Amino acid sequence: MTRQLGISLLLASALVIGAGRVRTIAAGGTIEGAVTSGGAALADAVVYIDKAPGAFAPAGPAKMDQRNMTFTPHVLPVLAGTTVRFLNSDPTQHNVFSPDFEKYNLGTWPQGQTKDQVFAKCAKPPCAYVQLCRIHPEMEAYVVVLQNPFFAVTDRDGHYRIENVAPGAYSLGVWAAKGKSPAKPVTVDAGKPARVDFTVGR
Repeated sequence: MTRQLGISLLLASALVIGAGRVRTIAAGGTIEGAVTSGGAALADAVVYIDKAPGAFAPAGPAKMDQRNMTFTPHVLPVLAGTTVRFLNSDPTQHNVFSPDFEKYNLGTWPQGQTKDQVFAKCAKPPCAYVQLCRIHPEMEAYVVVLQNPFFAVTDRDGHYRIENVAPGAYSLGVWAAKGKSPAKPVTVDAGKPARVDFTVGR
């Protein structure tokens, strides 16, 4: 009887905690909008909250593939401290290196193998690392390191959506491989979408 009571109490506690988490997520707000450049939709731009209060730990390794002679995804935003796992899916050898910031060269490896790189040294986010292959100079991608997990990459129509943002006032920035746009203020209210659009110029 005592054991059953203990199990019941544990289950009840789990339900309360779970319900609390659901309420916390539901209370978050959403930021959405579009990014354009030269009057056209801009894909692969990273929209991000510049600084958010709190400490954030990476959930696990992020992945970037080398497939059909292309880095996939082309732009990979990550939280500072994240390990990026580079996979070679092509039947030829590939290399990964970056000339940015602390610089690194992971060497060359064959199909099916991976190499890891930890992005923990970004002093002032966003830190954009171009990813290149010494064997195939036409290949190019970016890893963009950020301070918090509130970011999104624009789709082919230039749209983005950042969810579960705690209510408050923030500075919203945008990174693009070619072009810049000033940061914009945004106020997030619980359960109410905020819209911010950007125009990226040269």
